[in-house]
Amino acid sequence: MPTRYIAISVISVFLSFIGGFLVANALNRSEVASLQSRLQKATADPATTNSNANESTLSDDEIRAKIAEADATPDNFAFQRDLGLGLYRYAAMQQDTALLRESSRLLERALGLNPNDYQIKVALGNSHFDVGYFEKKNEPFVEARKYYRLALDARPNDVEVRTDYALTYFLQSPPDNTNAIKEFEAVLRDNPKQEKALQFLTRAYWQAGQGDRAAVTLQQLRQANPGSPVVKELESLLLQPPAAAQ
Repeated sequence: MPTRYIAISVISVFLSFIGGFLVANALNRSEVASLQSRLQKATADPATTNSNANESTLSDDEIRAKIAEADATPDNFAFQRDLGLGLYRYAAMQQDTALLRESSRLLERALGLNPNDYQIKVALGNSHFDVGYFEKKNEPFVEARKYYRLALDARPNDVEVRTDYALTYFLQSPPDNTNAIKEFEAVLRDNPKQEKALQFLTRAYWQAGQGDRAAVTLQQLRQANPGSPVVKELESLLLQPPAAAQ
């Protein structure tokens, strides 16, 4: 799958997060403001931040200090949660899988303190998903599914989470087209115009040798967003023999 295409459909999700370390009250206001400002720069549009890379990247010492504080207060739910979420956003932007694993560790601790926190469940799914994507490994996708499943048990009609859940099957190697198709179809039953689901369901159908169905979902995508830049790419794809027939 072309990296550019995945970047549009998956990595762009990361860039939508603007924020910083929302740490607990143990940190003084000036330190919080400084970290938030620097993380906002780090997670802003890359087109405006590439020239300021040195300013927008946190030092290892700063990050480790915050993680050490979290480890020293493992029962402080707000600290674990807010630092875990902030660290996830920063690590995803930096594509740093070691930090993504640290964010997962903190978020798992927070989830243990409050098993009903929906945002933590989704963030844990996202964190493991990102590790799987960046490292091209299947095991993190399996972990991501566990947390996405917990989130979907609470909110079964969250089409964004279910789309990412489906993507874990689509992106694993080799792809599990059967389960990917099943979950993408479930998304479209709730929201027939969900573009990411339409895009990847078209590809999953094609990979499974179901070219006729792929043509139908491509037409649905055209109707949902006639200006989508992905349409032309998928049109070219469907002119090729179905993947299963190659």
